[in-house]
Amino acid sequence: MKYKLVKISKFSGNEASVYTLLIENEQGKFEESLFDIFINENKTLYLSEIKNIFSRLKTIGNDTGARESFFKTNEGVPGDGVCALYDSPSKKLRLYCIRYGKELIVLGGGGPKNVKALQDDKKLKKENYFLRWLSKKITECIRNNDILFSNDFMDFEGDLIIKDDYEN
Repeated sequence: MKYKLVKISKFSGNEASVYTLLIENEQGKFEESLFDIFINENKTLYLSEIKNIFSRLKTIGNDTGARESFFKTNEGVPGDGVCALYDSPSKKLRLYCIRYGKELIVLGGGGPKNVKALQDDKKLKKENYFLRWLSKKITECIRNNDILFSNDFMDFEGDLIIKDDYEN
């Protein structure tokens, strides 16, 4: 399986770019994204939180950039940039992402957090650990010059297809 980093234009703007991963299907086409799956899984029970996350993403892209205060940081291992975006700390829905400064974020998956530690929830643990793997793969691709940052650090350039060697 392969994944492709793609920019989400409806959230990206002058202050930050918002990316997600398209997932290769069985026919070898990239159609559904991790963010699409997150929305579809949570829109019925958490529609107001989804709308607030949409609003926050538009603010990040067009007004403020990816301010640290919008995220719960250190959701991965030190230095990997994995964090959780939510509309307010009292809400349950978490969207895991990788933050590259104020200029760029990569949206992954997530779900409702009803436990103290994400490791206590099978779904959240799976989503979080996948992003930890993805962060490591992107870093590896950057070191190998397969993926580069644009001059303004707001975009990825190069070979944006990531080959899957991830094991749950």
